[in-house]
Amino acid sequence: MTTITFTVNNESRTIEAPPMKRLLDVLREDLHLTGAKEGCGEGECGSCSVLMNGELVNSCLVSALQAEGAAITTIEGIAVGQKLHPIQQCFLEKGGAQCGICTPGMILATHHLLEKYPQPTLLQIQEGLAGNLCRCTGYTRIFDAVQAAANQPGKP
Repeated sequence: MTTITFTVNNESRTIEAPPMKRLLDVLREDLHLTGAKEGCGEGECGSCSVLMNGELVNSCLVSALQAEGAAITTIEGIAVGQKLHPIQQCFLEKGGAQCGICTPGMILATHHLLEKYPQPTLLQIQEGLAGNLCRCTGYTRIFDAVQAAANQPGKP
């Protein structure tokens, strides 16, 4: 077991965990932040995406030890209390969320994208979400949600 200290959703956290335990499992099992989902466990689907030091990462591929000293943002960390983040609201309004497995990763990928490109083109949206797979929406509603979020005040 190793002591690991990091910041999750702006709160300092210290846990005891095996150093190679996946960050996804630390978040879900130890910290009870269940927004990140396990889809494939191989870094292919993006359902477990979180922001780590401002970069989008697949938490199923990051060891707990790699998170030492990092700043992690999960889907639970972007809303303000019970008020949805503008990106979350746009996904809800545009039907970009259906079964919910990919939604947290899609929203965090959108957050990351809009920080880089506040008014992204369709191609930039497609490339920015390329690491996130959805089996329900056919992506059109997701792309619509991203475009709507780009026009909202209070986005990243």
